[in-house]
Amino acid sequence: MNIINGILISEKIKQEVFIQVLELKKTYGISPSLSVILVGDDPASSIYVRTKEREANKLGMHSKLIKLYSDATEEEIINQVHMLNADSSVHGILIQLPLPAHINEQHITEAINPLKDVDGLNPFNMGLLASGNPRFVPATPLGIQQMILRSGYDFKGKHVVVLGRSNIVGRPISNLLSNKSDGGNATVTLCHSYTNNIDEICKSADILIAAIGIPNYVKSHMITNRTIAIDVGINRVDDINAKKGYKLVGDIDYNNVFNKVAAITPVPGGVGPMTIAMLLENTLKATLLHVEN
Repeated sequence: MNIINGILISEKIKQEVFIQVLELKKTYGISPSLSVILVGDDPASSIYVRTKEREANKLGMHSKLIKLYSDATEEEIINQVHMLNADSSVHGILIQLPLPAHINEQHITEAINPLKDVDGLNPFNMGLLASGNPRFVPATPLGIQQMILRSGYDFKGKHVVVLGRSNIVGRPISNLLSNKSDGGNATVTLCHSYTNNIDEICKSADILIAAIGIPNYVKSHMITNRTIAIDVGINRVDDINAKKGYKLVGDIDYNNVFNKVAAITPVPGGVGPMTIAMLLENTLKATLLHVEN
């Protein structure tokens, strides 16, 4: 059984990005610039944004956080996006999700210039991915693809089962891995809450990607000893023995399946670090698109 260490793989990717950032600065005299819009004061989102900012600065990128109150209107957020679109010194724009309930997330992502949409959620970029010609792939799916490839596995001809159909993970990764390309050519089954015989479908997977948002959902009877199990979930569950009164667990029951799978990602320390690394790589890509045009 192999533990796929997202921390180690993400550090390697960030080192590669850092070298390219130095070359970019040497050649063009500019550094990648990422602006993040945070609406409200959700603790988890605030921590995540600070981590992105810290990691961007480590790689020689400029990072700017724009904080808006939780009662900000859709119009106020879109106006902020338009200002960033018009600012040539800003290469990447990211909206920290989730947004407050009164905001339509699609309206906000539609407002982002597709050439600065480093999260890959603008409908134009989603369409490019679906058509097999991706520009910006959402960071979590891209991170999952890279961590599997860099761990010595391949997708070609494999059956990939994805639990969850969100626009952030499930839908884009089903397109990414089924595309006719290097790192693709898989047969992908996308499961959701209305899928029948989900246990049997999971058991048929060579690679199982759990992004369903239910703590410890995947049990040992749903996998085989050939399964590569990728856990996207990060859930807080009460734990009286933990210092904070809770612990973080994934969508896969790690202790239940640990000794049965061929490989597995831990939570934390698996997909999370990869997401940040790929966001920074996308920011570099957006900067290169800017200088080349």
